[in-house]
Amino acid sequence: MSAKGQGAFQELSRGSFDDPFSVLGLHEIDGMQCITVFHPDADAVEAIDVETGQSIAALVPQPDAHGVFHSSTDRTKRFAYSLRFTRGTESWDAGDAYRHGPVLGELDEYLIGEGSHLRLWEKLGAHIIDHEGVRGTHFAVWAPNAKRVSLIGDFNAWDGRRNVMRKTGGSGVWEIFMPGLADGTVYKFELQDDQGQLLPEKADPFGFGAEHPPRTASVVRDLHKYDWQDENWMKSRGARQRIDQPVSVYEVHLGSWRRIPEEDNRPLSYLENARDLVSYVKDMGFTHIELLPVSEHPFDGSWGYQPIGLFAPTIRYGTLDEFRTFVDACHRAGLGLIIDWVPGHFPEDKHGLGRFDGTPLYEHADPREGWHPDWRTFIYNYGRTEVQNFLIANALYWMREHHVDGLRVDAVASMLYRDYSRAEGEWVPNDQGGRENLEAIDFLKRTNTLVYADMDGVMTIAEESTAFPGVSIPVDAGGLGFGFKWNMGWMNDTLSYMQENPVHRKYHHNKIEFGFHYAFSENFVLPLSHDEVVHGKGSILDRMPGEGAEKFANLRAYYGFMWGHPGKKLLFMGSEFGQGWEWNHNESIGWHLLDDDQHKGVQTLVRDLNRVYAQTPALYQLDCKAEGFALVESNADESVFAWLRFDEERKRPVLVVCNFTPVGREGRRIGVPLKGRWTERLNTDAECYCGGGLGNLGGVVADEIAVTGQPFSLCLTLPPLSTVMFEFEAPDT
Repeated sequence: MSAKGQGAFQELSRGSFDDPFSVLGLHEIDGMQCITVFHPDADAVEAIDVETGQSIAALVPQPDAHGVFHSSTDRTKRFAYSLRFTRGTESWDAGDAYRHGPVLGELDEYLIGEGSHLRLWEKLGAHIIDHEGVRGTHFAVWAPNAKRVSLIGDFNAWDGRRNVMRKTGGSGVWEIFMPGLADGTVYKFELQDDQGQLLPEKADPFGFGAEHPPRTASVVRDLHKYDWQDENWMKSRGARQRIDQPVSVYEVHLGSWRRIPEEDNRPLSYLENARDLVSYVKDMGFTHIELLPVSEHPFDGSWGYQPIGLFAPTIRYGTLDEFRTFVDACHRAGLGLIIDWVPGHFPEDKHGLGRFDGTPLYEHADPREGWHPDWRTFIYNYGRTEVQNFLIANALYWMREHHVDGLRVDAVASMLYRDYSRAEGEWVPNDQGGRENLEAIDFLKRTNTLVYADMDGVMTIAEESTAFPGVSIPVDAGGLGFGFKWNMGWMNDTLSYMQENPVHRKYHHNKIEFGFHYAFSENFVLPLSHDEVVHGKGSILDRMPGEGAEKFANLRAYYGFMWGHPGKKLLFMGSEFGQGWEWNHNESIGWHLLDDDQHKGVQTLVRDLNRVYAQTPALYQLDCKAEGFALVESNADESVFAWLRFDEERKRPVLVVCNFTPVGREGRRIGVPLKGRWTERLNTDAECYCGGGLGNLGGVVADEIAVTGQPFSLCLTLPPLSTVMFEFEAPDT
């Protein structure tokens, strides 16, 4: 062996050699095939012919290079071999990672470098494959500025010298194929920065599994062994998730929907939720479940909104395939699944993405762009094509690999504006001198374009709290391209109105009515989400004025108003039965409250609201179009207002009337456009909801008395603090 070779051996032993594939494995030297192995825990190493099982050569320990073994063979051509290691009286066989060629091809490297690899998760991360006739796991990670990247785990005693990876081309990707490593293998990456200094050990940005927190390593998970049973749902999804279909979402934090007190208060697993949560949501008549983020995250108190393992369903509730079982169960029950997705920021935990290769790789270098002052998190550098590719690939991954039906994109406002939550001088204007984050806007447009092009029938939903125009307008029409937008203004205004004492509501009538004036400017979802039951806000029931029965009557009237209002619906768990305290992510929601008739009545109402909503085209078909709505009356003094909802054929309109005072109104005339019988489809004061039982005996026939611009009218009983809905009975044709 030359002096140069001996120098490389010494660097291998010290852990400072960054090109091990040039030395380790099988190489031709002076016309003969030679084998070099590094294993500092072995006393002896022998090369074994994989075809015959016979010894090829005993490798010789190298002087001044502890752990390096080398030998020439009597062969002139490359051959397949394995290694037999001996330590004391112990002996074991293993494959040699350094006898295998690269897995990634030139096209992969080109697309990765260009930031346009739409199946990036299929190339980076850990993949169980057959390579050159050997079963094992291929690992690949992007770290363009690292001097050395190593794979570490129990399989190599967490020794970063043992499995240094191969740097491929100019894409900045490092890879290695590890024979024999299988599903369940725990691993991390050890990196040296460009000065050769060791960095904190990193989890795999593309890891499909992770250890239970507080442990932080990644876990190999096989993406290709699950047998999906949701073909019928996937074929029909496109018809179910259009804007002219009913969408009623039950928002859930899996860790606190239901816990088992007898088992150390543990949350339900994915498999238990596939049985219990799915059956409950189906019974309640919701069309979709929305999960707070399920990507792996280190801190329970973030509720998942500070994720590190974007590609790993959290192990808190089970494995990757058990999560898929939950998705499958949703679909087989006819329920869509939406997950909250967080591309806006990531936490500073040392094992995460921050300064991944010793440089600000995923985040902006300038803290005025790359650091979020409210959440103390890093902000992605959307102007870097590889970072956009990472995030877009993640969106596609959840939909392709896990059959997720929609993404609710968190904190979009924080992405759109460079001065979000920043004082003057604490932010950097864009190239045009403005406050808009043009790179983030481009990222959101590109994400929505690619997601909708890639998968049939999916939806994206923006949590966007400003007046940014065109959030749910298609990209080719000048918008951001989301399918829907959360109507945060509606939520704030209407809750503020409902908090008022009914005596004072007439002075705030504009708050309850204002949402009608812009209800069709976007494709809206009306959200009463987890954000409204945390941080000292109490519960939705807490917001209602009055005591006892009056508080519940207010809540029921409000829910009736919400389901009658244009826009899709979203309700956070516990709110469907009127939980009376703030949500705590460490505890179950208050299921015991259902022993009380008032709470049971709210739950029954929500179930019926969902049923009537789904059965009544006028309440959803033209949700996002102004021609589906007409305001009939808005009486501030009485806190009474009424509106009409229309179906596409305008044959069976629905009249919604709200009375937000505790005064019942007999003989109250409300105008309608059609003569005939109007059936009372829902009354929030009904006795089955624990209300007072005032109503209209099942329906009313319109009189030829014009009221408020309508040619006919109904003489109604409006119960106190109530919402009533009437559907026109179209004559048979």
